[in-house]
Amino acid sequence: MSSSTALLTDHYELTMLASALRDGTAHRECTFEVFTRRLPNGRRYGVTGGIGRVLDAVQNFRFGEAEIAQLAEHGVVDDLTLEWLRDYRFSGQIDGYPEGELFFPGSPLLTVRGTFAEAVVLETVVLSILNHDSAIAAAAARMVSAANGRRIIEMGSRRTHEESAVSAARIAYLAGFTATSNLEAGRRYGIPTTGTAAHAFTLLHDSEQSAFESQIAALGTGTTLLVDTYDISRGIDLAVQTAGTGLGAVRIDSGDVGVLARQAREQLDRLGATNTRVVVSGDLDEYAIASLRAEPVDGYGVGTSLVTGSGAPTAEMVYKLVEVDGRPVAKRSSHKESRGGRKAAIRRYKETGTAVEEVVYGVEAEPALGSHDRHLQIPLIRDGKLADDLPTLEQDRERLRRALVTLPWEGLKLSNGEPAIPTTFLGA
Repeated sequence: MSSSTALLTDHYELTMLASALRDGTAHRECTFEVFTRRLPNGRRYGVTGGIGRVLDAVQNFRFGEAEIAQLAEHGVVDDLTLEWLRDYRFSGQIDGYPEGELFFPGSPLLTVRGTFAEAVVLETVVLSILNHDSAIAAAAARMVSAANGRRIIEMGSRRTHEESAVSAARIAYLAGFTATSNLEAGRRYGIPTTGTAAHAFTLLHDSEQSAFESQIAALGTGTTLLVDTYDISRGIDLAVQTAGTGLGAVRIDSGDVGVLARQAREQLDRLGATNTRVVVSGDLDEYAIASLRAEPVDGYGVGTSLVTGSGAPTAEMVYKLVEVDGRPVAKRSSHKESRGGRKAAIRRYKETGTAVEEVVYGVEAEPALGSHDRHLQIPLIRDGKLADDLPTLEQDRERLRRALVTLPWEGLKLSNGEPAIPTTFLGA
């Protein structure tokens, strides 16, 4: 992240900062919390995504001379505020749910402690990352569950902003996707990448067979050939004729993919290509993937629905002040109430490992832990520096895999319903 990303700060945050610096309240010790009041319609759980990117953003959040000059030129804030921003470094504490952890309404996903001034300017950048990445994480987790162990590839880069594409690929991998087509995500995060040719490559050549021959010559017989540019049955015949029965996979990108996948499997088997996989793509979401569960599909390519949150492009998180100098404060606006005081959370489980309740409590009144209960927040930043032993992307990926197994079976349904487990508030 370059210093220019400091201008992701919203104008109204700097208005509050300037006023607080002027009246002397900017240096009060405060606690802000990130939470959601409700899950998007149709969702029974949320998935924490973007924590790693938030930590990078906080560590690199700077107002350099170019940013200061921009603010000064347009009279956004006064000279006192500009001088304060020039020296900005977050020096406080942050705790939160690790990536891959499930959350529910009211879960304290992130707790930011510091002076009002240093914490308030982080609101927009924190929420922009967490709302985007957590929305993608929840959609991706639902798709992975629907795929029921079959390979699923992220390929939505051309359906979103170029930077959003990279973060979406990262979060899809965290949620259990096998690979991404986005090469920058592979470079930046070490995510496996894969891909095949588009219809344009077939159309470029004078015949479908010459296109297949070219791709195989470059990539080997283990490649995936797109067989539905013209006639699928003819395309499969040519694919096996060209690559042999060791062809890696065929991809179907249009039509009634369930019926076509079944026909493709039968044709491949007749041709002796029994190990050639059938991959389908084209406007898939979790519902379409679930409907294909009985079909002989070996893998899915998902684009638009994944990078747009499959109908829920935001996790609806908010960033609220809950404590000033140790005193709880709370918003009382109708339908937008908050609970005052710094909070933490535990999740309770049956002996069998099934989650039964999320308990959110004021930190001064921690409830007794049962033998199967566990704390949800972990230290993320201490005195402005990253905490020790933060989990890796692979560890967070495994965390989510395990967490989904703990949900009651109805919590994994794709139909509308209540959150998979209830949230109880104690002393908060």
